[in-house]
Amino acid sequence: MAAAFAGKVVLITGASSGIGAATAVHLARLGASLSLTGRNLDNLNRVGQQCEQTGSLKPLLLKGDVTNESDTKQIVESTVAHFGRLDVLVNNAGILEMGTIETTSLEQYDRVFNTNVRSIYQLTQLAVPHLVKSQGNIVNVSSVNGIRSFPGVLAYNMSKSAVDQFTRCVALELAPKKVRVNSVNPGVTLTELQKRGGLDEESYKKVNKYYRRNIHITCSGLSRYGYSVPGASKGDTCPWTSW
Repeated sequence: MAAAFAGKVVLITGASSGIGAATAVHLARLGASLSLTGRNLDNLNRVGQQCEQTGSLKPLLLKGDVTNESDTKQIVESTVAHFGRLDVLVNNAGILEMGTIETTSLEQYDRVFNTNVRSIYQLTQLAVPHLVKSQGNIVNVSSVNGIRSFPGVLAYNMSKSAVDQFTRCVALELAPKKVRVNSVNPGVTLTELQKRGGLDEESYKKVNKYYRRNIHITCSGLSRYGYSVPGASKGDTCPWTSW
């Protein structure tokens, strides 16, 4: 198990924080060769150092914005040029914006779908030729919001439902070529995503309480995978997540 990913090249988007960072550290421990991308270079460097300390291999770090078509193309090209192959694509990058049908602007809607859906579409298109060669894997990080309805995050809910449908369709299309496509739908996970989406501490507590009451799944840390999330309570883990 310690070297389950030895020789495998894994590209992870949104790897500079949260679930993406925790995934990177976990796969580093399993021996993966990692290509990590994110918008915050300082955070990305910190995650890269954690990965190197955990798994000994130095990750390729690529600063980029997945909503920028040129950046996205460069991310895939640089990964393949550096490692010579691609085995796994983890489409993790995503954003959240608060709002209902009465308060969510078209600008907000576009930002959410450009990041959460359009970027995954482009990244997957670019990565597929390489994944067909390696008979690799695609993992799309969706959300419980894609399969359950929650108030106040309309555009985000819709975007994650789109990710789930995208996953199912692409899985059918690529199965004959021996490329596996799956999504994971995490429950509440305390990362910077909620705060960037406009939630203050008090609002986050209310949302967290709502999730606890309605879906009976809680997670406020990613410590199981060796990544410490600022603000997570000591001992909080994600027992329901598996890679």
